[in-house]
Amino acid sequence: MAIESSVVPLPSELVVPPAAHLAVTTGRMSLAGIVVAGAIGSWIGASAMYWLSRLLGRPLLLRFGRYLLVTPDKIAAAERWSLRFGPYGVFAARLLPVIRHLIGIPAGIVRMHYGWYSLVTLVGAAVWTAVLCAVGVVAGQDAALLAGDMHRVTLWLAGAVGVLGILYWLLVYRFMRGG
Repeated sequence: MAIESSVVPLPSELVVPPAAHLAVTTGRMSLAGIVVAGAIGSWIGASAMYWLSRLLGRPLLLRFGRYLLVTPDKIAAAERWSLRFGPYGVFAARLLPVIRHLIGIPAGIVRMHYGWYSLVTLVGAAVWTAVLCAVGVVAGQDAALLAGDMHRVTLWLAGAVGVLGILYWLLVYRFMRGG
């Protein structure tokens, strides 16, 4: 989870649901322990991103961002978004793939209060981890899914993409396009 909250793409969606399934089936781990570990791990990675961005962020992105397809306009839009939504935006971003990996960058650049940033990061990461635990438990009880029924896998993926797409559109896309 610490790796996921940095810019390294290691999705929690690949780690937490199987861990939750194993916790329920083997009893070796607890779901509460997974949520706590996920929240703390996310906070560690997110704090590293926040402080790097706070200390080096804007100048570094303006100089080298073009190599990562990050234009000055995108930087300014992310800063406006971060200033407008503040801690609430960080909390919401913790629920969105890709955005949750990067939210520490604009938060650090605009020098969001670190205490608020930490609090909403911990709460948002705990909520996200709990959701992934629930998915792991429910999916682990779906015999057709576990048997590799591609129709069932497609339904799960389509549902996840649909929900996350709507959240992304509501929280990010509309604002970045001026809506």
